[in-house]
Amino acid sequence: MSAIKADTIIEPYVLENRGQSLFQVNRRVFVDDKILTLEERRIFDKCWLYIGHESELPEPGDFLTRDVGGRELIFVRSQDDVVRAFFNTCPHRGAIVCREKQGNEKMFRCMYHAWAFDLGGKLISRPEDERYHAEGGDDIHDLVSVAHLENYRGLYFVNFDEAATEDLSSYLAGAKEFIDLTVDQSEVGMEIVGGTQEYGFDANWKLLAENSFDGYHGMPTHTTYFDYVIAAGGQLGDAGTRVNEIHDLGNGHAAIEYGGPWGRPVAKSVAGWGEQGEADTAALRAGLERRFGKERADRIAYHNFNMLIFPNLVINNIMAVTFRTFYPQAANKQHVKAWALAPKDESKIMRQRRLYNFLEFLGPGGFATPDDCEALKMCQQGYQNLNYTAWNDISKGMGENSQITTDEEQMRVFWREWDRRIQGAEK
Repeated sequence: MSAIKADTIIEPYVLENRGQSLFQVNRRVFVDDKILTLEERRIFDKCWLYIGHESELPEPGDFLTRDVGGRELIFVRSQDDVVRAFFNTCPHRGAIVCREKQGNEKMFRCMYHAWAFDLGGKLISRPEDERYHAEGGDDIHDLVSVAHLENYRGLYFVNFDEAATEDLSSYLAGAKEFIDLTVDQSEVGMEIVGGTQEYGFDANWKLLAENSFDGYHGMPTHTTYFDYVIAAGGQLGDAGTRVNEIHDLGNGHAAIEYGGPWGRPVAKSVAGWGEQGEADTAALRAGLERRFGKERADRIAYHNFNMLIFPNLVINNIMAVTFRTFYPQAANKQHVKAWALAPKDESKIMRQRRLYNFLEFLGPGGFATPDDCEALKMCQQGYQNLNYTAWNDISKGMGENSQITTDEEQMRVFWREWDRRIQGAEK
């Protein structure tokens, strides 16, 4: 392809030529502020976005404050045991109402003028209340709820679009199958392990969406980790099952599913766990088989997957179970949050093993995350030359009869939905 002149605007953003098995993405989508504005309006204003897990609000009065899609929200279990989500903005003068990240309260009080609200969002007191006329309408002085809040198996999502007609279950489509595989690891339920990992780096948010289920980069980018596994007496390759598949789950969601000796606690003991570790994991597998039968039990125990729920929730069911969200702070900058999910009833030693796995590979200081951040930063730096090298290639595996996890069909699933929404196309 010839060099592109500096003043040329390249359209369209995504090119797919099935006849030539070619799929390309315009690098302008990673750097252009106008495109980020379109994403904010047509993706983050319209899609279902993950806010949190039910286990983070176990008791009435428990709350979290979170930035979701550029909005400051209060996520709370009210005294009537109903989970709600409000915009964290005082209806009086617009100040943040709740400044703590989490806690347990009977009400929320704005520090600016001391307006107070119950956990259902209703205004319950304000100084000099007699100076307000009753005809003004109390409801306009309550906290504002998000347009839509729904949950699937304990995972809560919000949708800011008042006109949205697609419910959460329909939106999740085939992703529900993989959520079920995750939640069914425990008979008594799953919980977020206390603590949130937060970090940021200088790369467009869509680069992390791609990378989160990119099987092609694993071996070359994370060589240090694989060398470490072998040196520690571990093994590479399959761990009891042979699966190597890509799944298009609908609505831009996709997953790669594969076998691997990662030491995920329900799957296989790894070097250093000893005989007790092998006995513990065998007992967990036996429990799964009792509940679901051997075929599904083996899939839960031995199959690993990386899934992206469009646009920005990643569930990694590998060394441990990791939830990750990421939002743009600018066209070339993003903020990431991650949590570990675990069975409520697992033993203390198994919880320790799980958290070690979580931190060792996917933690901010683990083997994988710094590698990935560096690789994506290098991509962002490389896009300075987009006027001369204009297109990313995401064609691997196109035209083949079957797709394997080191192919790129899962990314093409993401980009087709991204392009449909940015172009304003109807389903």
